Amino acid sequence: MLRLLLQHIDAIDAAITQIDQEVDAQVEPFRTAVQLLTTIPGISELSACVILAEIGRDMSRFPTAGHLISWAGLCPKNDESAGKRRSTRMRKGAPWLKTTLVQCAWAAARKKASYLQAQFHRLRARRGAKKAIGAVAASILTAAYHMLKNGTLYQDLGPDHFDKRAQAKQVHRLINRLRNLGFAVQIIPVEAAP
Repeated sequence: MLRLLLQHIDAIDAAITQIDQEVDAQVEPFRTAVQLLTTIPGISELSACVILAEIGRDMSRFPTAGHLISWAGLCPKNDESAGKRRSTRMRKGAPWLKTTLVQCAWAAARKKASYLQAQFHRLRARRGAKKAIGAVAASILTAAYHMLKNGTLYQDLGPDHFDKRAQAKQVHRLINRLRNLGFAVQIIPVEAAP
């Protein structure tokens, strides 16, 4: 019995090796696109293969990145009645692609000092972890769309992108907060300070 079980395990290992070799042979024409997508934080080589298998290399089928996100089902439903938004759940879309992108988004949210981690933490505070992961997955798919369309590498915007983008808003909010606490505030830029 033991000999039969060991032979069966060896046969399974040989079959797995053969399948891996066939997959590598089939992926070879897409190798540059796979390497391009693996530059995005959170995307492994296997994830890049799944993404390419689902959306393909030719991005001319999708006029914009928004069309691709909608096709993948990563955008919220547009369920509104009498001026009230009833549901913000994700739409139905490509199930394998959506699952893979959500897994990649969880990995990207753990990448230290990255734009995707900053986006996740920023949205998680307001909307919750699942909505934030959906938004990070949509950002990853948007980046993949532009990278495949233009043939460019991924460029991380950095963890302080949101602070730089809305610096005036943040200064105004903090000034108002200090005034509400009873302080007189005068702002002097660091370059002009003595």
